[in-house]
Amino acid sequence: MSGHGTPIPMTSHPCGPLTGTAEVPGDKSISHRSLILGAMAVGETRISGLLEGEDVLDTAKAMRAFGAEVTDHGGGEWSVHGVGVGGFAEPDQVIDCGNSGTGVRLIMGAMATSPITATFTGDASLNKRPMARVTDPLVLFGTQSVGRNGGRLPMTIVGAADPIPVRYEVPVPSAQVKSAVLLAGLNAPGKTVVIEKEATRDHSERMLAGFGAEITVEDTDEGRVITLTGRPELKPQVIAVPRDPSSAAFPVCAALITPGSDVLVPGIGLNPTRAGLFTTLREMGADLTYENEREEGGEPVADLRAKYSPNMKGISVPPERAASMIDEYPVLSVVAANATGTMIMGGVKELRVKESDRIDAMARGLRANGVTVDEGDDWWSVEGLGIGGVPGGGICESFLDHRIAMSFMVMGMGAKKAVSVDDGGPIATSFPIFEPLMTGLGAKLLRDNRPV
Repeated sequence: MSGHGTPIPMTSHPCGPLTGTAEVPGDKSISHRSLILGAMAVGETRISGLLEGEDVLDTAKAMRAFGAEVTDHGGGEWSVHGVGVGGFAEPDQVIDCGNSGTGVRLIMGAMATSPITATFTGDASLNKRPMARVTDPLVLFGTQSVGRNGGRLPMTIVGAADPIPVRYEVPVPSAQVKSAVLLAGLNAPGKTVVIEKEATRDHSERMLAGFGAEITVEDTDEGRVITLTGRPELKPQVIAVPRDPSSAAFPVCAALITPGSDVLVPGIGLNPTRAGLFTTLREMGADLTYENEREEGGEPVADLRAKYSPNMKGISVPPERAASMIDEYPVLSVVAANATGTMIMGGVKELRVKESDRIDAMARGLRANGVTVDEGDDWWSVEGLGIGGVPGGGICESFLDHRIAMSFMVMGMGAKKAVSVDDGGPIATSFPIFEPLMTGLGAKLLRDNRPV
């Protein structure tokens, strides 16, 4: 059942061509960081194009609880009057981060070096996810944490009264862990250093620099070394949030597998640490082009045009690419089922600890719809059946995971028979306009057998 209410069964029926323009919401990663860094700046930060999904709205509520003034002006326009680095007030109530692993981990980092205490919780899915990967490095600053067995929420964080700077090597590729340590380092004296063996999405580094923090990034024999000088006065910014490449993945992939489709997805962020899916699709033979390439707010952006691609082939995705497309593997596996040959995806153990075990969730649903899947701890493979070859007809569990639910809705558009999910409610956490956007392009989506 949905962590935000009554389950919403949904069904996606085979459909005709998807055509038109898909204006997907703002980038979720950048939206979270805009609110948090705006709250840590001195003065008013103005944000346009903010993603108004439940995950980001929960972060906005959290920033209010820590003392920032956060105002929704309508139409994706928001403002944040910040309290400065180290200026967070102690919240009166438990901080509920809903379904958002990004939100809770970044907020923990942001408050960890202030002398306050906060308790965090989330929905049924988030409360199963491991938090020790963040709390372990935060302890090095002088923070204390007490949570459920296995380092799970609900969890209370006691911020460090006299924080010390940290040098930390991230053990697994994780932008959330890296960002939590950098945010904690803002209120620690001296220099905090984070070392990544594999580069992950770098929105935090870009945005910290934009807010006036002294931060350097260097590629060395150790890996990617990020050095942040603590206790800056962050300057408020005007931020235009680019559209989310992870959300763009769904109309793009749907167009590739639905005969006759031609869909334009404008204004998509193509940060190299996020664009691995689009590179992979093009290597498979997808008719996917970049138009009007440009830079907005320090991020590379382009309009994506995706056309029906009947001759895609399965490939072996380089494991080192995983960090740049970790959220897109579920919908990539749907495309793989519509390609020919075997698709092999390695270096993906991080999928096991997302909103659900995404490898297991997708494998179950793909098999229920006639697709052969093999899997291991850190890899999985999908046997392609060619365009129009997926039997469909199955009912899939979403496991309270928005990306699982949307991936199976995409699969139904190109399958022989309709594909259903037990609960599409979690889609609202990241892509609240998914249903009207996709039906506007020509998709046939039903809720409880009623048109959406």
